[in-house]
Amino acid sequence: MSAGRKPVCRRLFTSCSTGEIFLPIAPHEVEIIILGSGGSPGVPMPACDCAVCRSEVPENRRTRCSILLSYHGRNLLIDTATDLRQQVLREKINHIDAVLYTHTHADHVHGIDDLRPFNHRQQQLIPLYGSASAMEHLRRVFPYIFDPAIKLGYRPRLETRILEKPEDILGLPVIPIPLRHGDDEATGYRVGPFAYLTDCSEIPAASRGLLRGLDLLILDGLRLRPHPTHFHVAAAVAEARRIGARRTLLTHLNHEIDHHRHESELPPGVGFAYDGQRLTFSLADQEHAP
Repeated sequence: MSAGRKPVCRRLFTSCSTGEIFLPIAPHEVEIIILGSGGSPGVPMPACDCAVCRSEVPENRRTRCSILLSYHGRNLLIDTATDLRQQVLREKINHIDAVLYTHTHADHVHGIDDLRPFNHRQQQLIPLYGSASAMEHLRRVFPYIFDPAIKLGYRPRLETRILEKPEDILGLPVIPIPLRHGDDEATGYRVGPFAYLTDCSEIPAASRGLLRGLDLLILDGLRLRPHPTHFHVAAAVAEARRIGARRTLLTHLNHEIDHHRHESELPPGVGFAYDGQRLTFSLADQEHAP
């Protein structure tokens, strides 16, 4: 553990900002922090005066979709959401060791410049992982980061790495899961008995075979009505039933979802994710490998 880095710790089902007592994490445990659980505009949504957007219920206030996995003092971020600065300040995240990308839509990518302070603190580059098309997109859309011919004094120090087969990243066994996102492609990720599948409208048959034996699934469930590029709640619940994880949380939620009201209508074992939620899973049991 590097100097100045805090011991690995957890707080179950709560946010860093609430001040509960820390509990030590067991050697094989991975902590998940739900940094953001919202759809592309977030909730409340600009220019909207609906009941959910006016709600003061904390679970109804959603930043853009992202999670962080913490294992043995190292942090693996999934997506640099538009609200990344707000998210890491809220959860007191002081280092990011690597980033996985699910796809390159703006709400999952446009916080990339907020990685600069982590470069400065850590004094090293941060590797970015994703599909070949996602990595090419990042290099093309953000030339000021990746093109050495563009002279800037203070840019994020990042390196793109293609991830299209299982790989150990920061000690975590990461398996990419190809998904359909309308007519586009996206990538979900499995780590031990946990899978994260955001921004998807279809799970291909070959990918479904990689999702057996899950303890925890976080799955796209955008809204109550059907949508062309995302699972809506009923479709996500049906998909969760097919996958058979012990527990499923729906994420990427828009302002149609009133957390407590609509969660009460979900079947047992299915709930809604919320910003600041903390969960854990164990890598000790190897029977979960697909």
